[in-house]
Amino acid sequence: MNDLEKFLQESIDNIRKDREITKSLLSDVIQYIAGDETRHEKIGPVAAKYVETLQRSNEQLVKVMTIIQKRTSVKNELTDKDKDEIFELIKGDG
Repeated sequence: MNDLEKFLQESIDNIRKDREITKSLLSDVIQYIAGDETRHEKIGPVAAKYVETLQRSNEQLVKVMTIIQKRTSVKNELTDKDKDEIFELIKGDG
């Protein structure tokens, strides 16, 4: 496995771990809000942030899969833009 494959796998693993943690936290928030509707006003913005995190992780997965698909296409080479996108994902900015 070359460095690129290791970084892609690490990115995918990190995205999956982040999703599991976020789902768990969101589940806790939903249960807390369900206990008393007046809590929604206070905790609702936190729940929204968790949902945004899940949405970003979906977008990251799509980016990674697009890169992998490009890599396995006819050229079998990554462009400089692809490499930059991978680097941004690894840094956590993507």
